Amino acid sequence: MLDRLSRLVLRSPKKVVLLTLLFVFLAGGAGSGLQDRLTMGGYEAAGTESKSAAEQMEKTFKQGEPNILLLIKDDRGVDDAAVSKTGRELTDKLSKEADLTGVLSYWTAKSDALRSKDGNEAIVLGRITGDFDNQVDTAEALDKEYSGKVDGLEVQTGGSAMMWFENTKQAEEDATKAESMVFPLVLIVLVIIFGSAMMALLPLTVALAAMMTSMGALFAVTFFSDTSNVVVNTTTFLGIGLGIDYCLLFVTRYREELRLGKEINEAITTTVRTSGRTILFSALTVAVAFLALFALPFTVLHSLAIGCMTTALVAAAGTLIIAPALLKWIGPRVDKWRLIKRKQDPAKDGGGFWHSLSTAVMRRPVRVAVLVLAIAFALALPVSDMKLRLPDESVLPADAKSAQVSQVLKDDFNTREQQALNVVAAGSGSPESKSGDIDGYAKDLSALTGVSRVDAFTGSYADGKKVAPAGEANARFGAADATYLAVVPSVDSYAPEGEALVDDVRATKAPFDVEVGGPAAVSTDTFDTLKEHLPLAAAILLLGMFVLLFLLTGSVLLPLQSIVLTGISLTATFGALVFIFQEGHMASLFGDFIITGALTWTVPIMLFGLAFALAMDYQVFMLARIKEEYDRTGDNELAVAGGLERVGKVVTYAAILLSLVFLVLTTSGISYMKAIGLGMALAILMDATLIRGGLLPALMKLLGNANWWAPGPLKRLHDRFGISESGEEPAAGSTGSGGGGGAGASTTVAARQQRRR
Repeated sequence: MLDRLSRLVLRSPKKVVLLTLLFVFLAGGAGSGLQDRLTMGGYEAAGTESKSAAEQMEKTFKQGEPNILLLIKDDRGVDDAAVSKTGRELTDKLSKEADLTGVLSYWTAKSDALRSKDGNEAIVLGRITGDFDNQVDTAEALDKEYSGKVDGLEVQTGGSAMMWFENTKQAEEDATKAESMVFPLVLIVLVIIFGSAMMALLPLTVALAAMMTSMGALFAVTFFSDTSNVVVNTTTFLGIGLGIDYCLLFVTRYREELRLGKEINEAITTTVRTSGRTILFSALTVAVAFLALFALPFTVLHSLAIGCMTTALVAAAGTLIIAPALLKWIGPRVDKWRLIKRKQDPAKDGGGFWHSLSTAVMRRPVRVAVLVLAIAFALALPVSDMKLRLPDESVLPADAKSAQVSQVLKDDFNTREQQALNVVAAGSGSPESKSGDIDGYAKDLSALTGVSRVDAFTGSYADGKKVAPAGEANARFGAADATYLAVVPSVDSYAPEGEALVDDVRATKAPFDVEVGGPAAVSTDTFDTLKEHLPLAAAILLLGMFVLLFLLTGSVLLPLQSIVLTGISLTATFGALVFIFQEGHMASLFGDFIITGALTWTVPIMLFGLAFALAMDYQVFMLARIKEEYDRTGDNELAVAGGLERVGKVVTYAAILLSLVFLVLTTSGISYMKAIGLGMALAILMDATLIRGGLLPALMKLLGNANWWAPGPLKRLHDRFGISESGEEPAAGSTGSGGGGGAGASTTVAARQQRRR
């Protein structure tokens, strides 16, 4: 297949380039409408108790968690007659807004919990109805209408809907800024790598084509499934990174073939056959790594998986079509606009940096392994204290409106009204007939640790007793045959104390069947769902990686070794993120984000998926070339040193470029995007240096020829279906270990390998 592709490209390179670019521009044009078809939700799992409770609140009571909040300030005090009159009018005006329900305020609910401790601030709460996207759009409109001076009162908008609106706006600004920084940075580094502006533009062309085509493909996907807006940033940067990675590998092999004296056509054909196979296999490895995310029932993670799988495959296809066509079209002008002159020698088995490094490591494998493991262990130490939380206003810059309002509520108010737990009893009978049961249950709930107050159909409760009789505002807690209770917490719903409160509420004996919803319940159910489904996701990931790497190497130990090495690298990275983003050390270096004592829950999952996939990407680059050298020489040490010499530079360059791409994300105003950007850069650089440059050759030296061992049945399976990178045409009847994949070693080498085993 790859030989046919190279013949097609070489026959009409200009036509291939022009047709491909036409397709790319059409895909990019379609992708321009992607943003309008994306959802900003997808962070909640379906089928949970909190989800069911929220649906019942909407269906039965036409209510739900307050998601929009107005903070009213006035130095005259909120009990001043003029302020009270204006406050009630403002509450009435807000209640008449479209898609808004359950509006209440300090002046209408007559609840001291909605007034600040000094009496100069008060709260107006409401719920925007509709889906997630409608909530965000309505929050934007309400912010324009009610922010600033309103009828003489100072008003600030906040709440979860406002937070997500600001989050989305900030993400769009960050993406524009990041993209404007990425391409110039990458171009400069590529010129340094290749020395030629012409060659530097080639990987950028492929990366841009991959990015635009991916956006078009994702636009098509939105017609078949809900797709989260998280795909835009992740696939954009992954597309740039993989496009550059694959093109680097392709161009480096092409130049190597030219330096060995081959003509352009022959060099391109050999490169497509060898590196092309590795690129396709690498893209498949990345795609399979993300397949595991489908085991986690969250739309945001499914969208990430679809976006990244599509991007990897598109980047590989783009490289194998565009790169050879452009190289043929450019021809001998490949080094035109050379800015840096350097000596180019044919690849040798010795003398290069990576050959010298791997040889030095293999002379002292135990010392190197112990040193690298010690460094990784030191970095990983904080990971044992990792805590996760759902995103709230704290992920935004401290000067964001919703973040400012949230801080005022924490500092100046004694309650967390907007974080109330809803204890829903659907089908429990009329609340009038159950008033005694409701009263007793509300008293029990109000006595729980972490509860500020309980509001119910029968009144308000605190510290195990009734503190206020039922008033007009309490009627909202009843329906024809249902009731609900609002448990207002005194603790942070997104902290461990909030989750403990949910467990206590659910454990409290109720006189009727209840479901518990609200922010803390969503948090609890999210992490319980993760714990339930993570083992399956891990099994899919590990099994998929083992099978693919076995097909590449024909070894049982090398896939296991690769997975373990990647696990070490990621654990060290997570430890560094806990140290910086959870505990707040060195926070000033990354923009002084709000420190919450926890990581946003999507960070380690997204980071694990992205970093694991890219680590396997580099592992495929290295193992494919080491395997080729082993097939050629039959010597484990020569294979490691020779393979790393030929591909180590590519991996180093790719790691530098990709880490630069992700480091740009640390300029984001959103703390979890900073964490993902820094985490990806750390994981990539650590994996490409300490792990692949130190621990990999050390372990391969210690294991010796056992690296290539596999039981007889598996070896025969690999002989039939295995993949190998080799510049030789497959020989009829070849018995080389690369059999089936099309690239075998000679019969003599295969026999020598068999004797060694």
